[in-house]
Formats: sequence, structure tokens, C-alpha cells
Amino acid sequence: MAVPDFQAFMRPFLLLLQDGQEHRIRDLYQPLAAHFSLTREDVEELLPSGRQARFANRILWAKFHLSKAGAVSSPGRGTVALTPQGRDLLEQFPTTISMRELSTVPQYAQFIAGGRTAQAPVPLQTAQPVAVEAALSPDEQLETLHADLNAALASELLEQVMQLSPTQFEVMVVRLLVAMGYGGSTRDAGEALGRTGDNGIDGVVKQDPLGLDRVYLQAKRWQGSVGSPEIRNFAGSLSYHKANKGVFITTSDFSENARKTAEQIGSIILVDGTQLSRLMIEYGVGVLTRATYHVRRIDSEFFEEL
Repeated sequence: MAVPDFQAFMRPFLLLLQDGQEHRIRDLYQPLAAHFSLTREDVEELLPSGRQARFANRILWAKFHLSKAGAVSSPGRGTVALTPQGRDLLEQFPTTISMRELSTVPQYAQFIAGGRTAQAPVPLQTAQPVAVEAALSPDEQLETLHADLNAALASELLEQVMQLSPTQFEVMVVRLLVAMGYGGSTRDAGEALGRTGDNGIDGVVKQDPLGLDRVYLQAKRWQGSVGSPEIRNFAGSLSYHKANKGVFITTSDFSENARKTAEQIGSIILVDGTQLSRLMIEYGVGVLTRATYHVRRIDSEFFEEL
């Protein structure tokens, strides 16, 4: 099954602490995975950023909210223990504990409200649940929004690229590869060879200052899929130029046979429209950074060294 949302981990998390002992959070991962019958692939699935496992991220966010409700304490770095408040929640809510149930705890309701309530805490039995969304942790919400924005940008990029002339497209492709680190500058490291007399090669990028090692390019601003005949023709052009490295870039996609042909040849890398737009975004070609937001986190080592 898929990794459940972070709120689903809250009650199982507390149940694992009922022995009253101090536990390392990492030691809870395996029993929690077993509780939800998660596979190894489920546990290792990464967030869109590729920097953290979704499973671990959701457990840590569950622990964060439980701590804000006073249900767990952190006796040491990376450890957790059940509190009397946590035992009360387990007794009060025998089936499910989520942010809605936690909001019946006055200190948590105040935390959700952003600390804006100045009146005395509301008694436990009369506290009103706070409306919350269950699906994603804050980290995932940010990363999902970032992914959605990039997807929309990628679509717009391809529309712009499709309006380029064939020559402009070839120049753009060379600039992209230079931005990726193939040489120092477009003038010194790469050049578009043009549409005539190129013997099937649209561009070339030097991999070293003297130009001893080069990558040859084929750039196709197409609507339909690129087939295996085009890949074989490109391989022949590489042989003509005595080149052993080639990149075939298209605004569309490649047929399954084309991908198999490139795999069999072994010296040709295929870049379709989806990957092309992603690379343009990643390396800042044809795009501008409109705003940068810094997400800060606690530096535990800083406080430990004081």
C-alpha cells in the first residue's frame, strides 16, 4: 500500500511508546512500516526533491505535531518518550488520533491558531476541533507546489521552443549543453554547425579547452515521435565525423524502437521534450528566477555546542 498521510502515524506512534521507555525515533520506523504493511519500495520512496524518504518525513511530522500537543517529549537528541498527555489521548481516542483530535488539547489549539488567543485556555472537554487538511505534510505541500509550478513552466517553455526556427533551436541546444558544464562558454566550447554541409550533425560541444574531445549533437524541433531510422542515420553521421559521443535532442519524444536502437549503439544519449524542458529549468536556460524563499530549520548542533 502507499505510505499513509502523516496524521495516520500519530496513534501507532504513541502506541509504540506505551512501555514508558525512551526510544530512538529511527527505531520506530520498522515497526511502523510493519503496522501499515509497507514494502521496502514504499519505505524508500522519495519526496519530489529526492532528498528525503516520504515515509520518514511523515513520521517526523507526526512526531512534531504530537510534541506540540504535549503527547510526547524528547529526553535526548533523536529520542522520544510518551507523556501523561499522550496516555490520555490514547484512552480518549481509541481508534484514530489526528490533528482534529489533537486540537482538543488547549496548548495545541493555541499553537494551530498561531498563538493569537489571549484568553485563558479552553477546558479539554469543551475545546473545539480545528479544521485541518489530512493529506500532505508541510514539506510535501511546498514540494508539490514547486513541482506544479515547474510543470507549468516546462509546458510554457516547450511552446516557446517550438516557435524557434531550426537554426535558433540548434543554437539554444548548444547553449544548454554549455550551461550544463560542457566547456567554458558558448563561443569557446560550443557552436551550431548549421543546416547545410553538416553531414547530419547540428552542433558540436567541446569537452576540453583544446577541443580534443567533442560531443556531437542532433537537434530536431519535431511534433511527431523520432523513430529508429533517425537514430541510425545519426549514428552514421557520428562515424563519418569519427566521433564516439552523440546527443540526440528533440522537442517531441522517441519511439520505443528508437530507444532500443540507441541502447544497442551505446554511444548516443536521447533527450526528449520533457527532459529538455526540465534541463532548461534546472540550468537556467531561457528562464528567470522570479523569487527565492528560504525555509529555515533548527540547527541542533549549534545549540549542543553552546
